[in-house]
Amino acid sequence: MELVCPAGTPSALRAALEAGADVVYVGFRDETNARNFPGLNFSPEELQEAVSLAHGMGRQIYVAINTYPQAGNLAPWHKAVDTAARVGVDAVILADIGLLDYAQKNHPTLRRHLSVQASASNPEAIRFYKQAFDVQRVVLPRVLTVREIADLINEIDVETEVFAFGGMCVMAEGRCSLSSYATGKSPNMNGVCSPASHVEYEQRRGKLVSKLGEFTINSFPDGEPAGYPTLCKGRFVGHTGDPSYLFEEPTSLNVMMMLPELIQSGVKALKIEGRQRGKAYVAQVVSGYRKAIDAAMQGEPVPFMDMANITEGTRSTAGAYQKNWR
Repeated sequence: MELVCPAGTPSALRAALEAGADVVYVGFRDETNARNFPGLNFSPEELQEAVSLAHGMGRQIYVAINTYPQAGNLAPWHKAVDTAARVGVDAVILADIGLLDYAQKNHPTLRRHLSVQASASNPEAIRFYKQAFDVQRVVLPRVLTVREIADLINEIDVETEVFAFGGMCVMAEGRCSLSSYATGKSPNMNGVCSPASHVEYEQRRGKLVSKLGEFTINSFPDGEPAGYPTLCKGRFVGHTGDPSYLFEEPTSLNVMMMLPELIQSGVKALKIEGRQRGKAYVAQVVSGYRKAIDAAMQGEPVPFMDMANITEGTRSTAGAYQKNWR
């Protein structure tokens, strides 16, 4: 089972490789990737160095070009695909059908993976992308149970990759509108969810108030840890009159204890989320999952590793994977 790990900077990339990543996925320093934050991502020159480093260690580099091109402004996305091919990356992760078509026609030998942003979660959708664009792998949305994943794998001839650790999202993958409404910046087109340029913190009567654009997202009494103001994870006053998390509570995905079931299902790769996180986070998560995967692949018990210090709200969940739905 392949361990696919994030890197938002060259130092995080080195940390991922040293911790045991089989693959590191990165993005360019522009709106072509869904983690387009200041101070993150790679220039073409840095990507070339990353490819040389990874290949020298027998590892691989994937590039996420997973936002949707803007009408009349295709050049940045086409350039990203061209650059990725030129420097010799091992795969590009794409969501837009026009960009998939461009990559297939102009770089037919460049391996194409279908981004989770495409939200392909059934055999018919996946077969379409395989037949139309010869995608080699699909990154599955975080809404399927392990049993559903196993059934899906039996019906398709495409590799599957699933998220194993990191941020959760209540939105159907690739269909987020909340951040766009609040800030005018789209996660799906500009690559920014709750951009820092629109975040404000205010001190009010002994409480720290977080805002996104013109909207108050949360209010933290003194002594309570203050999270980043992502709109879907805000605390709002509902019909009861009491503040609560109406969409989703701050919780991270962690499927480490379900690795034997995921291996048995036929999943090809596990993906760690967190290109916006620092190298300490990358090193801890990657080294933990490296040990866990190695143990599970050898039929040994998966060792328990406490990662509460790097999870949202210091809590984690196995999400939909653990449900026994049919």
